[in-house]
Amino acid sequence: MTRSSDSLFPAWVVVLAGVVAALQVAKLPPALTALQADLGLSLVQSGFLLSMVQLAGMLTAVVVGLLADSFGLKRAMVSGLLLLAAASALGSLASSAPTLLILRAIEGMGFLWATLPAPALIRRLVPAGRLAGMIGVWGTYMPLGTALALLGGPFVIPLGGWPLWWDLFAVLSLVMAVWLHRAVPADPPTQPHARSSLTTSLLATLTAPGPWLVALMFGVYSAQWLAVVGFLPSIYASAGLSGAALGVLTALAAGANVVGNVASGRLLQAGYQPHKLLWVGFAGMALGSSLAFMTATEGWPVLRYASMLLFFSVGGLVPATLFSLAVRLAPGERQVAGTVGWVLQWSALGQFFGPPAVAWVAAQAGGWQQTPLVTGSCCLLGAVLAGLTAGHMRRLPTRA
Repeated sequence: MTRSSDSLFPAWVVVLAGVVAALQVAKLPPALTALQADLGLSLVQSGFLLSMVQLAGMLTAVVVGLLADSFGLKRAMVSGLLLLAAASALGSLASSAPTLLILRAIEGMGFLWATLPAPALIRRLVPAGRLAGMIGVWGTYMPLGTALALLGGPFVIPLGGWPLWWDLFAVLSLVMAVWLHRAVPADPPTQPHARSSLTTSLLATLTAPGPWLVALMFGVYSAQWLAVVGFLPSIYASAGLSGAALGVLTALAAGANVVGNVASGRLLQAGYQPHKLLWVGFAGMALGSSLAFMTATEGWPVLRYASMLLFFSVGGLVPATLFSLAVRLAPGERQVAGTVGWVLQWSALGQFFGPPAVAWVAAQAGGWQQTPLVTGSCCLLGAVLAGLTAGHMRRLPTRA
């Protein structure tokens, strides 16, 4: 099979759509200070506002993963982007915290439909020899979108407040939906057995140990990742940073996650064992968060920032490795999408409870110095699960 490099263009559009969807999730952290002032949000309410976007994924991701093929992968992504556009436009008109919370939950459903079908769609669009590279690129959509939002927020929000920020992403999602619709080939006709096999695939996915191990690890990873990145602008603002400096520093910290994602793909291809990469990733996150938040480093801002770079860059080894394991440990070919959905469902669960947990600990302690209790516990559990996964993989028959 021969294809020109131009044939990769639709796959790149799919990746860009994921970045736009990630922007919708990440638009909140740089706006938290403005929202707290305008709507009177408490610290714990801010934590739930950060995590509410994960509600849909927490409840439905595995089912969405299994349904995406029968609905149409391209159609699902376009629908998700349109839902994101509508919810963001309505969110800019919100005048109370409960309204914004509801709309963030709707954005979560849009995010799910806009991103979950993407790996399968890329697989359909890209030649087999180029697939690994493009899936590796796809793995950067969340940290890249987060970095761009953290970088742009401090410049845009002072111009028109957080409502302008919301409207900007409504327009961006709408434009991306139109572009995806025009650039990506139409979905093939739905196979008649797709719907009838949903229950069988769901049971096969949820009764296999592999999907559970990967999903639980993604949960403990994402819980601390969103908690730290979500409150990073507020943490830096309380230390006296503002404006462009705040945006650049937080964006660079979150963007460092891309380094780990890309490195993970290369290391796995070179033959490194997944559980060892996971141990390194979780160890880096535990060390980085401890140095960044402990009282002893309070007078060392450069060390604290370097620790944040360690947290995000080395921690980036974890998600890319887990996406690879999700494909390898799926019970069968038809359960790959469902396994990815189950993994993302636990990722959403972790992101739903992580920020409020860190916010509650910070409120009780009167500062962020106890944050390592949460992040360190997550890392320890992740390391134990990585060891169990290694044992499980040794017992599996070799699979082509």
